[in-house]
Amino acid sequence: MIKVAPSILSADYVNLQPDIEKVDRGGAEVLHIDIMDGQFVPALSYGPGWVKAIRPITKMVLDVHMMVQNPERYVDDFAKAGADIIGVHVEATPHIHRALQMIQNAGVTPEVVINPGTPVSQIEPVLDMVGQVLVMTVNPGFGGQKFLQSTVQKIAQLDAIKKEKGYNFDIEVDGGVNDKTVVECANAGATVAVAGSYVFNADDPVARINALKDATK
Repeated sequence: MIKVAPSILSADYVNLQPDIEKVDRGGAEVLHIDIMDGQFVPALSYGPGWVKAIRPITKMVLDVHMMVQNPERYVDDFAKAGADIIGVHVEATPHIHRALQMIQNAGVTPEVVINPGTPVSQIEPVLDMVGQVLVMTVNPGFGGQKFLQSTVQKIAQLDAIKKEKGYNFDIEVDGGVNDKTVVECANAGATVAVAGSYVFNADDPVARINALKDATK
């Protein structure tokens, strides 16, 4: 059964605390927090202050996904704010090893992220360093996009490498996730599913969390 990570990018910012508490009580294990800088992706969102404010209101794992150019600049700030996982895009820095090392040194679980157009081979040299790999199943920066079928092959590639090398990282998917696409992802080896609009735009977010879990039992 897959772990569910609702993305607050699709939550109601005015009622963020009640939204977070609802999915927490509803069985979500992870809270996905998208950080966007207006450079790596066009949109802007959040900062370390948001993570610091969210930390006291939930025991869920805070998974901070940095869609940020040169993310090394902000690793320490998000670690101090209370992130449990910090994800950095391999496309966003020429120093991916150093960025992941900084996250490790800050006492936080490092995650490497790849876009739909990036081959798995580009992150193979750092897979021994990470606790999680995030496969973008849409292009980053906007919610509500359609799931890209071609990304399922990447999940399977990562799962094969993980088994061959004896690694134990989680494989997370983000983008276009629903009760249908999550089955393909889980069958290919995904262990964590980010769901934004599918959960928070629903009349009953908890029922949607359960639907993702039930579909992958």
